Amino acid sequence: MTPPGHCRLILTRHAKSDWDDPSVSDHDRPLNARGRRSARALGDWLAGRGYDPEEVLCSSSRRTAETWDCAAEAVFETLPVLRIEPALYHADPETMLRVLRTATAPTVMMIGHNPGIAAFAAMLPSRVPMDPQFRSYPTAATLVLDFQTANWAEVGPGLGSVRDFVRLDG
Repeated sequence: MTPPGHCRLILTRHAKSDWDDPSVSDHDRPLNARGRRSARALGDWLAGRGYDPEEVLCSSSRRTAETWDCAAEAVFETLPVLRIEPALYHADPETMLRVLRTATAPTVMMIGHNPGIAAFAAMLPSRVPMDPQFRSYPTAATLVLDFQTANWAEVGPGLGSVRDFVRLDG
């Protein structure tokens, strides 16, 4: 549960996608079997720690939507509002911040793509996790940040406190 007067961001890179069919566009690439397993494990990890998203801001790509669909199979205490955000497809950090500032729920999950999500994850916390793979932000990597504000419009670089970081793909 998000502490009163705070915002919590769950920042997730989509799980591993399927590259088997070269005729499928990047936007329409699905998850592969490993990615589906990782996304389900992510949902269980989030639910097990009480990181229940109340709003999900998701890129419009198939692999990000499938990442959420698989994660959502977990038993969360809340049913989040899902917002498919085309602007998050291969977004840069500034675009991601602009979209995040439109959020309305205290706990928001954002699902996006590299390289933008890695840069966004690195710019938000006051101190980044010590994990050696944090900067590359591998598939299904998830950072949980708390901000000492109840208003997403006030969130900015260097203001987040890291609660957790996990890598579930591989």
